[in-house]
Amino acid sequence: MRGPAHWAVAARRPDGSIAMRVDRLRSALYQGRLFRLPFVRGVAGLVEMLHLGTSAMLWSANVRAAAEDIQLGRGAIAATLAGSLAFSVFVFFGLPLLAGGAVARHASSFAFTAVEGATRAVLLVAYLFLVSLIPDIKRVFQYHGAEHKTINAFEAGAPLTVEGVAPQSRLHPRCGTGFLIVVVLVSIVVFTFVGRPWWPVLIVSRIVLIPVIAAISYELIRLGARNYGNPFVARLLTPILAAQYLTTREPSPDQMEIAIRAFTAVREQELRPAVASSPAEELIV
Repeated sequence: MRGPAHWAVAARRPDGSIAMRVDRLRSALYQGRLFRLPFVRGVAGLVEMLHLGTSAMLWSANVRAAAEDIQLGRGAIAATLAGSLAFSVFVFFGLPLLAGGAVARHASSFAFTAVEGATRAVLLVAYLFLVSLIPDIKRVFQYHGAEHKTINAFEAGAPLTVEGVAPQSRLHPRCGTGFLIVVVLVSIVVFTFVGRPWWPVLIVSRIVLIPVIAAISYELIRLGARNYGNPFVARLLTPILAAQYLTTREPSPDQMEIAIRAFTAVREQELRPAVASSPAEELIV
């Protein structure tokens, strides 16, 4: 869970106790005025999502490993992350480019980009569906649902208890899954202006323009969430919310308890006077 100035992550140990990490957001990405400007904040948000997400997952993995007396080496973690990144670049950038070139070889640049974008969208949906069948990933998606339910409960003024969180929707308009869907749609528009240059230039353009696409997509998501009460905007957001059925699952009471603890920890820290030198806290509750 992330707040304006703090973040927290909770994980349940095999013995049933809960380990929790609470820390300040120290990077200039979270504190500098430049990174809060429109469009710039979208790029900062993408970097932040990758940084905090990776940190939280590695920390929770170490909690489980420590409980089972397993040592996770930095080299193995780095190799896993590098391999995952290479796989993602190949699947979500390489394959769509090849599909666009094969199907729309003699067509217009718009047709090429449309085929590329449609292929990327299909691969994304297929990937999310297939990984959701893996038991461990399904549990991650259940925690994702618990996170959404907890935030929805808070925004609705419901009690932050399992009983108050359970009836809430597991969908939320500011979800990162929706961000990915908007990225795919915006990329079709942006890449159309690039046309079909020489292949090396084409490949480089897909990488260089990622910040531009992220910036535009972030502002669109922000605008949509702010105006979600408008019926017309709500209809436009339907596919974005529907995509979250792939990345969220109904959580168990134990999982909702974890989400509530992390959210409550962030809220408590946000309400305290700021202490610039306060270290990360490791809590057992």
